[in-house]
Amino acid sequence: MDPNRKLWNDGHQKLNRALAAGEREKAIELFLKQHAMVHSGKMAKSGLWSFEDEILSELTNDQIRIIPAGGEHSIAWILLHIARIEDITMNMLVAGTAQLFIRDGWAKKMNVNIVHSANKMDDESVARLSANIDISALKAYRIAVGRRTREIVKKIRADSFKQKVDPTRMQKVMNEGAVAKEAVEIINYWSTRTIAGLLLMPPTRHCILHLNEGIRIKQRL
Repeated sequence: MDPNRKLWNDGHQKLNRALAAGEREKAIELFLKQHAMVHSGKMAKSGLWSFEDEILSELTNDQIRIIPAGGEHSIAWILLHIARIEDITMNMLVAGTAQLFIRDGWAKKMNVNIVHSANKMDDESVARLSANIDISALKAYRIAVGRRTREIVKKIRADSFKQKVDPTRMQKVMNEGAVAKEAVEIINYWSTRTIAGLLLMPPTRHCILHLNEGIRIKQRL
């Protein structure tokens, strides 16, 4: 394992322990570091290593759209998917506010025709999305989502860490079609999580899992 991934994994274990212990200041500090490393360096401007920048460096927009032979996704799909998941969970479930995707009209800006998290898309739909999405707008959306997440997390109280997601917020996710009906298992998963559990997955570990997929795609290009 390279030093940056080891640093990130060690940090995530520390974050898990701090959240479990209710150590608010330490948990938020650790979260912000973990979160910065899975976003573009432009998002937090922290000076930390960026896994997203590692993927996107030296790639053209056309390469970002490519789905390798026998593969399921493009890097464009990955960036949209992790941004959508973070937007939905942090805004709708943690903060109880509107997702940026809807509030700020990002579907039109990015030239995408879906409103859900991009889970359970068939190959043809992934290929069409990858070909048509505006890459500059996609990068901007991801940065906007990341910065909004940091605003939300900085305001979380320690006694919120162990709270489950408000069921009415989960219902709103379903009402807005933010998760496709075919991907109902995601709703079921989120409904069992605490706020701490959400911080440990959608805006952090979920990102690193898909960014590692992105590295593998880049190696095949």
